[in-house]
Amino acid sequence: MQIKKIIAAIILGVIIGFSTPGCIVKAQTATVSTKKHTAVSEIKVDETLYQNANSLDVVNHPNNYLNKKIKMDAVFDKFSTLGLDYKPAFRNSKDYISFLIRRNDVSDHVVPLSEMKLFLKRDLAEKFIDLESGDKVQIYGRVFSTALGDPWIEVEHLKITQKISKKKS
Repeated sequence: MQIKKIIAAIILGVIIGFSTPGCIVKAQTATVSTKKHTAVSEIKVDETLYQNANSLDVVNHPNNYLNKKIKMDAVFDKFSTLGLDYKPAFRNSKDYISFLIRRNDVSDHVVPLSEMKLFLKRDLAEKFIDLESGDKVQIYGRVFSTALGDPWIEVEHLKITQKISKKKS
């Protein structure tokens, strides 16, 4: 039992360690031009290939969506390293970054939907470095695993549908 606690502490330390540099990168690249953002968000997607899905339904019934392409509307929370390099549903942290969306059943608090593992290739993620917590997005992806009883989704396209308004200081 003690070994499990030690392993859990090590894994948590690794996750936190990977998350910190991402914050620094975001701060350094916050001046990305909006032209790049606009071009990315206007990429045409063949929506007929994707089944509309509710994020909570996907979390509650992941096996119903296994190996299916889905489209979800969501509120972006933050980039993360959650689930990367986990062997049963492997996505290499050198090639991918994960991100979290907010639960859509909680309105009075910001609660990430951590049960849903969303993976975005790093080269695509770099085009969305200006995403902020609260931005509305459409996610197009394929559920490739249900390891740990959770949906693991490779995001093929990401579309920003609404940016949050920036507060003036």
